[in-house]
Amino acid sequence: MRGNWLAMTAGDLGRGIGAGEIHPVELTEAFLEAIAAHPLGPRIYARTSPDRARSAAMAAARRVKEGNRIGLLDGVPLSWKDLFDSAGVATEAGSALLAGRVPARDAEVLEVASLQGLVCLGKTHMSELAFSGLGLNPVTATPPCVNDAAAVAGGSSSGAATSVAFGLAPAAIGSDTGGSVRIPAAWNDLVGLKTTHGRLSLQGVVPLCEKFDTVGPLARNVEDCALLLGALEGRRAADLTGASLGGARLLMLETLALDDLRDAPARGFEAAVARLAAAGARIERGVVPEVVEAMELAGILFTPEAYGIWAEVIEAAPQLMFPRILERFRSGASVKAADYVAGWRRLEVLRKVWAERTAGYDAVILPTSAILPPQAQRLMQDAAYFVAENLLALRNTRIGNMFGLCVLTLPTGQVSCGISLMAAPGQEERLLRLGAAAERALVPS
Repeated sequence: MRGNWLAMTAGDLGRGIGAGEIHPVELTEAFLEAIAAHPLGPRIYARTSPDRARSAAMAAARRVKEGNRIGLLDGVPLSWKDLFDSAGVATEAGSALLAGRVPARDAEVLEVASLQGLVCLGKTHMSELAFSGLGLNPVTATPPCVNDAAAVAGGSSSGAATSVAFGLAPAAIGSDTGGSVRIPAAWNDLVGLKTTHGRLSLQGVVPLCEKFDTVGPLARNVEDCALLLGALEGRRAADLTGASLGGARLLMLETLALDDLRDAPARGFEAAVARLAAAGARIERGVVPEVVEAMELAGILFTPEAYGIWAEVIEAAPQLMFPRILERFRSGASVKAADYVAGWRRLEVLRKVWAERTAGYDAVILPTSAILPPQAQRLMQDAAYFVAENLLALRNTRIGNMFGLCVLTLPTGQVSCGISLMAAPGQEERLLRLGAAAERALVPS
């Protein structure tokens, strides 16, 4: 029975605990043992926290016995990206610059999740300081894609995605600044939720760009993402029952999002759109010209904030960094403060225009990534290839960040290819209901 637990969703594990069929301590031990025994365990987990996990599992078991379960996920284990502070356990954000950094208290979202009974298995590897969508990190570790052992897993939440994809966690918590939840979710055939900026606390989360950073779950299905969002906020999850695509209006974004698609992502997206339409969705193709201008602002908004946050730490020991990531940070030094301020002012205008142009739709759809996961060896050897693939990997996901949206990526059925549904800020519950209906249409019968 234990072997089956490793492939179950978080929701199903929670139901098993509630029914008395799964003991929380045995469940936690099963995952800790699997992590320790798996040949990829050290490339997926930066470190586990077995003492904390066992203590939380025992507390969950007592609540089951007393009839006091906090919620459906009480006693269910999770992995956490290595940028969420965890009291007494190192949090190093995939960087030698932060080696040995041990916070005194949990990040607020980890604290809330723990109070909801979720069990922290440990911390997963990630792109260095979260500044890459590829997941390549020669400084700490590079988790492989579940579909191609020679390819990267996507970043920056690379270990988060692979912990779920390889059966070493039922679900994971990552972060998304330009696509860091959605790219690894898509490349490893998972569901990933980018939340609205500011919806979940960033207190105790190692920053990249605080004006864009968001927290979000990666999981095997939409229900788990809904349950995890509720747990991270300490509230009841969105009700997904009765969700339907009937009459839903979806805008297929043609501006930029369909350009330069590789063959597999194009096939996966086309097939997914056809299934959504067959399930009752009304799909219209359309352009939003302001997307081009917004994306042109990305270079003067992301890198200067990132470098402004990290310059002092980086320049104290730049030799410790992977050169590709160091170059990305340093590129922010040349952006003028006046251009940065003007860029944000203009982006706020463009966000209002986007809202007006998309107001009549339930969601905007697009391929999650234009490319498949690249080969790790070539990324290491070819600097120009690294830059080009990183930019193209993140192009579509960054649209959601630039316009401040909430976004859900779903597997299309084509290996390592996702379809994203983007909704207005703060509309996660509506998006999750739509996603649950879309998931039923997309899962092959």
